[in-house]
Parts: sequence; structure tokens; C-alpha cells
Amino acid sequence: MKKHRSNGGVISHAAMKAGVHRHTAARYLKGQHSPAERPKPGAPPGVRRRPDPLGGGLWDAAVTWLKETPEIEAKLLFEHLLGTCEAWAACAGQALRTFQRRVKQWLEESGPPKEVYFPQVREPGKSMQFDWTRVRADDYVVTIAGRPFEHLLTHAVLPYSNWEWATPCYSESLLSLERGVQDAAWELGGLAQVLQTDHSSAATHQISQEGKERTFNEEYLGFCRYLKIEPRTIHVSSPDEQGDVEAANKHLKRRLRNHMILRGSNDFRSEADYAQFVAKVCRSANALRVKGLTEELPRLKPLPAQRHPQTQEVTARVSPASVVQVKKLPYSVPSRLIGATLSVQLSENELAIYHRGQLVRTVERAAGPEKRIDYRHVIDWLVRKPGAFANYVYRESLFPAIAFRQAYEALKRHDESRADKQYLKLLHLAAQGCETTVIEAIAAALRAAEVPLPERIEEALKSLAEPSGTMRALQPFTPSVERYNDLLGREVQP
Repeated sequence: MKKHRSNGGVISHAAMKAGVHRHTAARYLKGQHSPAERPKPGAPPGVRRRPDPLGGGLWDAAVTWLKETPEIEAKLLFEHLLGTCEAWAACAGQALRTFQRRVKQWLEESGPPKEVYFPQVREPGKSMQFDWTRVRADDYVVTIAGRPFEHLLTHAVLPYSNWEWATPCYSESLLSLERGVQDAAWELGGLAQVLQTDHSSAATHQISQEGKERTFNEEYLGFCRYLKIEPRTIHVSSPDEQGDVEAANKHLKRRLRNHMILRGSNDFRSEADYAQFVAKVCRSANALRVKGLTEELPRLKPLPAQRHPQTQEVTARVSPASVVQVKKLPYSVPSRLIGATLSVQLSENELAIYHRGQLVRTVERAAGPEKRIDYRHVIDWLVRKPGAFANYVYRESLFPAIAFRQAYEALKRHDESRADKQYLKLLHLAAQGCETTVIEAIAAALRAAEVPLPERIEEALKSLAEPSGTMRALQPFTPSVERYNDLLGREVQP
């Protein structure tokens, strides 16, 4: 209007200067009002101009459900209501978003109160939160030399800086707790004043069957006294009191999964190789937390001179099956020890069996349903009692390699009635000599489409042991100073 007055009433020029169309400018000049003052057509504010898509009793039915079960998901409730009335089903395409918005509005205005979380003051260097988290298939899958590796991660977090450290383990045991805490402390270079855990049986036990009150295990208290840290636990069924490490668990596994994608493989040569990978991922994450960590480090307590022993000693009696049960899992020992009481040193990854101070066997700890049965300990008696092989409880442990399983299947096809006895003779040959050599002989027989009969394998072993040709005896070497003179080009005094 100002441009129109100043240019002598040329509408097109004024419209161009104002940046509007000529017809729009003419309409404003005709009505003598600004765009904000222009009356808007249609219904007044707050009055619906289109039919309600949730009409016909649909929303009233939804409110009835929401009053009884306010936690129900909006989309699920909408689908249920549409299935109860054909008239409501006609509006399925356009009403879902409207229904979700109205449910959200109803919950904000009339819904039940929500749980309130209270942020806590974190003191640098005050506490370390510790927890276990199981690695499931939907998190990521790890294989060790091609074999699936079922495991957990011990996870230690400093709540102030969110510094974290993780170590693979087999179970929620005191040994894995001691190892996980000490690995984190030695990586960090110091100890927090408080070590906080949940009510895991590794650290606590129930005082009585009637009540839910729990107290610390004496072994765990001894571990904390050695490190000079204060043990602390949360209330029963209150994981939010350990919220920092609980929230960090899922972030840790997500980070490990993404790093495996960048690595291009989830297969590792050994468990130690996988543990190094986890440590590398933790270090890369902690590099982003240096600012908070610099405030914590001066407040940490110094480490002891050496670690607390990460072993546990138990005793076990050898059963008539030449087996000891350690933590409810079987381990075989030589049959001469049947009836003897053995001392077993347990660590997180290894088990060492002693008899009167003499080492009997060192073996990797079994995990889950695994059985550590060495066929060499029982094969002498199985050869004498071949009928026991068919229903032997630990029968699957008597196939130490895939070649032995293939040999057994070939023997069954050849003569099923004698297959067990002949297979046990193959195992006996492996126990008496070299297992690898027997495997090579079996593999050669199978490649030649021959049945790996014991006598045939024994002949093959003899041929492998025979020298390939006449060996010439070597004359002893006598050093000569003259030869060194020739080599050096000058005389060397003897």
C-alpha cells in the first residue's frame, strides 16, 4: 500500500516491489487490510471442518480399553478395534496416525503417572560398577577357529567418566569377577574406593530361605580386603541403582558388533585373540573419555604389589568311571587313581588336577554341557569291554577328530556287528602311538575307498615308521685353523 501511494497508483509496479502477484496486490488494495487482518474462510478455531475419522464409537471404545490397560500399544489396540467392527475397518487407511496422536494426548492428560528417575551426583574416583552381560545371537556371533563361542563379558564402568573395560568369560563366577575387576584396575592404573555389584551369587548369598535379605560371601569379602576397596551392592530387583553399567552393556555389544563389521570377520584364531580385540575396542572408546578420566585418576587408590590369586582350590574323588566331577562337569583322569581324592586348582580358563602334589592333568575348563574326557585314560579297559561302548555316557568324547567319526561310520557299513570292537582298536593304536599319524593313515584309507580296518591301519603305521632309504653315517667335523686362514686371507694364531 505504501509503494502504491508513492508511485502514483501503479498496481503492477507496487506489486513487483512488494514481491507479490498483481492480482494479490489488487485484492489487498480493494479490501484495505493486511494479510494478517484478512478474514479466513471456514469454521472458527476449535470447530472440526471434516468428519471425525475416529467417530462412530471407535474412540469411545478405545478410551474404555485405555482406562483398564493404559500400557497397551496404540497400533495394536487400533488393529484390535478394527477387527471388531466392519464399519470401523473402512477408515483403517487414514485414521492410524490420528489414533496414535489421540492416544498420546489422552495418556498425557488422563493417563497414569510414569516412573520418575532421579539423576545422581557422581564423584570422580568414588566407585566402579561391575556386571556381567551375556552375548546372545541377536547381539553378535563369535567363532573361534570356526567353532561358535558362547560366552559372557565382564564389564566394569566408572560412572563419573564412563571409562569401561570388558573381558570375555564363561560364567558369572567369583573367578571371573576377580579377573574382570583386576583386569580393569590394572588397565586403569588404580582402584576406585567402592566396588558395586548386583546380587549375583558370585558376591552374595541369601541369609535364609524365608527372607530375601542377602549378605556378601566370605571369599568375596577376602578379595575386597586384599584390594582395600569397599564392597557395595544394590537393593534386590533394583537394576536402576546400577544404571550406568546396565546401560553401558548394550552400547558395548553394539560397539563390538560394528567393529566386527569393519574388521570384515567375526572369526578369531583363539580366545586370546578375541580378548585382545575386545580390549582394543574398549581402548578406542575410552580415548573419547579422557577429559573425565583426568579428574578421576588422581583420586584413585594405588594398586597392590601383585594381583589377588585368581584360582580356587577344590577336592574331588575319582569315581569308578575314572572321572572327577568339578563344578558339576566331568573330567577324566588315569584309571590308576580310581578311588583317590585329588586336589583341583581352578582358574577362569584352566583346570589343573594334582595327586599328592604331583600334577596329573592340565586341561581347559569345560563350558556348559561340554565334557573333558580323554580317551587315553579309559581305552585300555574299553578294548577289554567293547560292549560298553554303545551306551557309554561319554561316548561322544571318544571321537577326538572327524577322521575317527568317519572311520567308525565306514566300519559300521562294512560290518556293523564288529564295528565297535574294531573302532576301539583304532583308538588304542592312537593312544599307544601318535594320534596325528593314525589320523593320516585313516584319511589315506578313506581316500582310497578302503575300509580302515585296525590291521590295515597298523600296517600303514609300520610302513610310515620304516626308513625310506639307507642313511650314510656322517663323519665328525674337525675344525682346522688353516681353513679359517684361507677364508680371512690372513694368518690367525691358534
